Amino acid sequence: MSKRDYYDVLGIGKDASQEEIKKTYRKLARKYHPDVNKEPDAADKFKEVKEAYEVLSNEQKRAQYDQFGHAGPQSQGFGGGFGADDFGGFSDIFDMFFGGGGRRDPNAPRQGNDLQYTMVLEFEEAIFGKETDIHIPREEECDTCKGTGAKPGTKPETCRHCHGTGQLNVEQNTPFGRVVNKRVCHHCNGTGKEIKEKCSTCHGKGTVKKQKQIHIKVPAGIDDGQQIRVAGKGEPGANGGPAGDLYVVVQVKSHEFFQRDGDDIFCEMPITYAQAALGDELEIPTVHGKVKLKIPAGTQTGKTFRLRGKGAPNVRGYGHGDQNVRMRVITPTNLTERQKELIREFNNLAGHDAADENEESFFSRMKRAFKSD
Repeated sequence: MSKRDYYDVLGIGKDASQEEIKKTYRKLARKYHPDVNKEPDAADKFKEVKEAYEVLSNEQKRAQYDQFGHAGPQSQGFGGGFGADDFGGFSDIFDMFFGGGGRRDPNAPRQGNDLQYTMVLEFEEAIFGKETDIHIPREEECDTCKGTGAKPGTKPETCRHCHGTGQLNVEQNTPFGRVVNKRVCHHCNGTGKEIKEKCSTCHGKGTVKKQKQIHIKVPAGIDDGQQIRVAGKGEPGANGGPAGDLYVVVQVKSHEFFQRDGDDIFCEMPITYAQAALGDELEIPTVHGKVKLKIPAGTQTGKTFRLRGKGAPNVRGYGHGDQNVRMRVITPTNLTERQKELIREFNNLAGHDAADENEESFFSRMKRAFKSD
């Protein structure tokens, strides 16, 4: 297949200036670069654009092309080899040519990492809150070298490779020509300092892992899965940067009687047939202590009563939730002969016209049957 005219490839006239050639090439290179354009023929178009630019951006090669075309003098073509490395690092290339963001200074202050700790609470502890001390492993300044990482009596020296800048200049061939990029110095890891004699305790890190005791205030009303942020209690920062934060994630144990949904508490109260039929005054346990609850005659299984303000306190201080008490009528077992006799008597009294009785007459008869004993 014959090659397209280089001027047509770039979409410029033969009288185009070098500035116009360069500007057009940048636009097309960005459009067809394989890191950006995923069309099947993008790589081929990128190669074609690159080849045209390499010729037309060079005054000598351009003059030869204008005179001899693609053949070039002595029938030597202009097209050169195009390896995988010629695509270059897209972000590096366009950071340089199109105003990309600068690299972060490796010696700039950096905030330390955040830490996470899981705290297990009893049901009541989550309701009323608590204060406690926890111990977490975290990086602390090495006491032996005072954070320098160097053997006592010595000190870090200026890196002889980057001369203290923390960065090295790396030359790279790109579609735009030979460019120079800055890289973090791998000899000093960007610190600009070399430690020839490392501290025997921290081995040059400047920090060691220690158990740190931290006092935690658990707010009343905290719920399962919520977390407490303790500012500045994470890993220490680097280069004078602030410490990270500690996040205490709460896990609340289940309770044998209570369940919780938000600020509301739920429980189930077992009652007898007699209590359900005749009504009663019950003593209901709550997280705030026992309270009296009157249930009316004819209470059915599933009937729920609300105890206002007897739930969990809102963790943000917006009052209290409620406690919801669901009744469950218990079927009696191991009845005595007298109890069985009374139930049969009740059944006989109610059975002859049960289909015609309303709920009120049913419970009236049941009440009389129990009172006849």
